[in-house]
Amino acid sequence: MSITLQAPFALHGRNPDVLTCIANLSNDEVFTPPELAGRMLDLLANAWAADHGGASLWADKTVRFLDPFTKSGVFLREITSRLTAGLAQEIPDLPTRVNHILTQQVFGIAITRLTSLLARRSVYCSKYANSAHSIAHGFANKMGNIWFERTEHTWVQGKCRFCGASQKALDRGEEKETHAYAFIHTDNIKTRIAELFGADMQFDMIIVATRRTS
Repeated sequence: MSITLQAPFALHGRNPDVLTCIANLSNDEVFTPPELAGRMLDLLANAWAADHGGASLWADKTVRFLDPFTKSGVFLREITSRLTAGLAQEIPDLPTRVNHILTQQVFGIAITRLTSLLARRSVYCSKYANSAHSIAHGFANKMGNIWFERTEHTWVQGKCRFCGASQKALDRGEEKETHAYAFIHTDNIKTRIAELFGADMQFDMIIVATRRTS
């Protein structure tokens, strides 16, 4: 008789957030840690309450959020979590509530194909928004509200005229990602938003996390 022992996976009783693990990786993408995203959203909610007579941002089913540079989907995930709790009274049925949030309130624009899949997995629990495993229902396409299509830089004298990126560094052919942000690679952001999400789309909150370089 043979006995196979399998050691349980545990980190001092903690169940680590996978997006925290991803944020700690060393690579050419900078991922916002969930803790930082949470603190930013807390500040946002406080500012909203101050401007709206103490009203809760997370209890408003009409507010639309956009992360125009989504990578891991951490902001969209944390927003969804807060809205799910805040709208419990107004939309008591949980599946209906979550579906409303994901189809009507939470939007993103991914930077690369990989980050688009990662963001959808974080938000929809599936890399394809319209799959059988997605917690959102009613999407007609696999992108859902997290858009991605390859965007090209516009090179002028060795630099992109929209973002200033180096042509030498990023003009690498079709086999590699361009890392061009669709949101800003345009002469008219409003027109760009209309192209991606429809002519009548208006966002109340646009979430942008920046990093300081030295």
